[in-house]
Amino acid sequence: METIIYNGRDIPVLYDVDCVVVGGGTGGAAAAISALEETLSVLVIEKNISLGGTQTNSLVSPMMPTYVETQRINRMIIERLHAENIRTSDGTTTCSWFNVESLSYVLEQLITERGGDILYDSRFIDCIKNDQQINYIIVSTCSGLVAIKGKTFIDSTADASLSQAAGIPVTSGDAKGQNQQISFRFEMGGINIDQIREFVLSKGETFCKIDDPDFFEIAMVPGKGHVLEPLFRKGVENGDLLEEDMRYFQAFTQPGKPTVMSFNCPHVPGIYQTTDPILRSKAVTRGREMIQRLSKFLPAYLPGFEQSFLLREATQLGIRESWRITGKYVLTEHDYIKRARFDDGIARGDWYIDVHSVAKEDIEHAKLSKGEYYEIPYRSLVADEAENLIVVGRHISSTFLMQASLRIQPTVRDLGQVAGMACAYSVRMNTALNQMDGAVLKQQLQLVEE
Repeated sequence: METIIYNGRDIPVLYDVDCVVVGGGTGGAAAAISALEETLSVLVIEKNISLGGTQTNSLVSPMMPTYVETQRINRMIIERLHAENIRTSDGTTTCSWFNVESLSYVLEQLITERGGDILYDSRFIDCIKNDQQINYIIVSTCSGLVAIKGKTFIDSTADASLSQAAGIPVTSGDAKGQNQQISFRFEMGGINIDQIREFVLSKGETFCKIDDPDFFEIAMVPGKGHVLEPLFRKGVENGDLLEEDMRYFQAFTQPGKPTVMSFNCPHVPGIYQTTDPILRSKAVTRGREMIQRLSKFLPAYLPGFEQSFLLREATQLGIRESWRITGKYVLTEHDYIKRARFDDGIARGDWYIDVHSVAKEDIEHAKLSKGEYYEIPYRSLVADEAENLIVVGRHISSTFLMQASLRIQPTVRDLGQVAGMACAYSVRMNTALNQMDGAVLKQQLQLVEE
């Protein structure tokens, strides 16, 4: 077996592939499938033991709505979920629904069926560069450190971990250095969905407009007129909740799991930097305390929850924003407002600037109308400092506000497809990823407007 010297000792080279995907999350899994469809040899490095990232390990479902026609890999994933008898459409919204177990299985199958390899329970440590070329990455595994050799590399770590190791500059947070709100999601089982639905509708709740009884969501934000607020207020008065538990409450049903809801809360208060490892750890302990209070409050106060129980906690925090690379083009909120088009516009977005800030943001809520969109240029996925590296996910090159729009899962999946296609073009044409003309990919994706 080939070995290299790292930190003064020999370590084995475990794989030598065309495309190394670091992080098997929303963008990384789509990128791997895309690269495999282009017949590259692909290895996915995943720190957990399930693919899907925030979708599966942070329990973030469903996918937020978009009116943009998504690309082929996204549609392929949805079709496989349907083959697993998972309904993804509620017939009213353009959300894409799933449950996390089915999604992680589908992503794994789509990769392994195409000959891709997955290295689970393995964490990226470092990279070895020669000038602007990444030759190897170093990964910590159950047998110690190993090296992975690749022709192209995709950073889908969500924290720009590979990019930072490769010397690409990064930024984080808003003008004050504060990041978006952290969530710590959880699931509860044993819920009588029909009963809770009947209760909130009988009280005049208008939040959920979905007619299909298999899909339902509930929400409570103080001061917004939600019918659940008086029950939460009573919980605070009785000492069963704290005021901080009320700041945001939302839950969604899970297709294929008829008595289960996934909770898009709690929002963990007081954590101003998601890039601080100590504060992230404090967010876990604080969030878990909040989950315990909520999971005990709900059976005692909400009709339909009488027999419910805490089913599971997310295995990773819901981090909306941390590090962002500074690439060849920094996409801004002004690009959003002007519905920007680019010669190398390789993906489209239309989600609003959805900032879950710890501090209140004074921004213009310029939502796009149905059919309107902005483009994301290929140049926002690459940087000068690493010629065989491309980035997908929430950490592409953008401003704080713009990232709050482009971070949703359908958009990230489309970015993943582009990354896989770009790696294939790079390998076949012997062209650096950061020197490619993204207009070529735009043409392949048929995103060129007539």
